[in-house]
Amino acid sequence: MGRFTPDKENIALLMRDVQGIRNNLTSSIPVMLTLSQSNFAYELAIEAISSDIIIDIPPQKETCNICLNDDINADQMFSVDKCGHMFCSECVKRHIEVKLLEGSLISCPHYLCSSLLSSEFCVNILTPKLKEMWEKKTKEDLIPVTNRVYCPNPRCSTLMSETELSGLIIGVRICCVKCGEPFCINCKVPWHNNFSCEEYKRLHPNATENDGKLKDLANEKLWRQCSKCKHMIELSSGCVSVICRCGHEFCYRCGADAGDCSHGHGLPLTDDLLLTPCCAFCCCSVFFLVIIAIVVVTIIFLIRRFS
Repeated sequence: MGRFTPDKENIALLMRDVQGIRNNLTSSIPVMLTLSQSNFAYELAIEAISSDIIIDIPPQKETCNICLNDDINADQMFSVDKCGHMFCSECVKRHIEVKLLEGSLISCPHYLCSSLLSSEFCVNILTPKLKEMWEKKTKEDLIPVTNRVYCPNPRCSTLMSETELSGLIIGVRICCVKCGEPFCINCKVPWHNNFSCEEYKRLHPNATENDGKLKDLANEKLWRQCSKCKHMIELSSGCVSVICRCGHEFCYRCGADAGDCSHGHGLPLTDDLLLTPCCAFCCCSVFFLVIIAIVVVTIIFLIRRFS
């Protein structure tokens, strides 16, 4: 029967663990155990470790820096993957919806962060409606503004690209890839059979029945049409320098491109489209209000945290 020589390093580690356990006890008495007794103690230890012991630990609470709710469970928080900023899922969901409606980039809600959110990372908090809106925006962003074609069928309005449709065009006639209705790629109206584009435009100065009504309504509501993508824009308040969802910036007062007019871009819009306060005052006021709000929120957070 051979003999086994214990490894000195393992013995040292074992003795250190034993000493650590003894230090945590109020008193300890070394006792020599037989092999059967040590095996019994070992089996009890293994059984205790492997048993399903449920420890009632209260859930960790987090604070959302948007709604300032400090009683949110950790599993209800959303962490932006690229920067780590955390907010409650409901606030992030509303933030995404606002950005989609604006047609702007969906960035991190933190006011100084430029990290962009991805639909794949946000999929667990998106509603079916938001998913559909995001998919449409993603497709729209991939098509240059000058290459975008919308189906003139009011019940469809599917977005397509001229590049995508180039192989389907017969003269100037083409069918929508979704609803199948034919339309003129040149006039962007339902197909005008037996009429050339020039004849149709001469006979129909307002291409569709609703175009005239839309122009009248735009004049009444003081809407402006983007000179680049031709979409109508309504500005109820804010600065006269506006940026269309296509990225084109122009003056809401006169419609001129940014920098081509003398109306002082950045100035606030009034009911009569007259400019009053200066741009610097407007921008500085907003900046200082944001700083004050951040300071107040930080103080409230610290008081709640340490009270």
